[in-house]
Amino acid sequence: MPSFDMVSKVDAQLLDNAVNVTKKEITNRFDFKNAHVVIDLNKKEFKLNVETDDEMKMRQLIDVLINRAHKQGIAPEAFDLSKEGAQSGKVWKKEVSVRNGLKQDDAKKIVKLIKDTGLKVQAAINDDLVRVTAKKIDDLQAVVQASKSWELGIPLQYENMRS
Repeated sequence: MPSFDMVSKVDAQLLDNAVNVTKKEITNRFDFKNAHVVIDLNKKEFKLNVETDDEMKMRQLIDVLINRAHKQGIAPEAFDLSKEGAQSGKVWKKEVSVRNGLKQDDAKKIVKLIKDTGLKVQAAINDDLVRVTAKKIDDLQAVVQASKSWELGIPLQYENMRS
């Protein structure tokens, strides 16, 4: 029976490369000359700790980071920018978490949206992925096409396609 998995993963190496390229670009930019800029990546928790001199530089730094990550193949939706930056002395600090894996409520939304398509497919939640099975591979491809139009706020990848 054909099946595939819907996941939301971020490759730690690609994220590390994006952070390193961002650091390199920031050191070469004129508007960041002699500025305090720190970008620390915690690979275990998928969190970025960012420090700059002021809020404007923080926004520019986050924009550069998202652009570089997008060029590395990481979707911009993977970054959780909901936490506001705070000023600590002369330094602005912000913690940016990277969404890695499907949360239970997101998986339930995906299963509900798959069932709402009306296709003859079965969707099951397995830990941090949603496995979709069907009798025809065309139905699976229709689910993939339908899922690209959903506004979930998380990046989805499709892997482990079996026929």
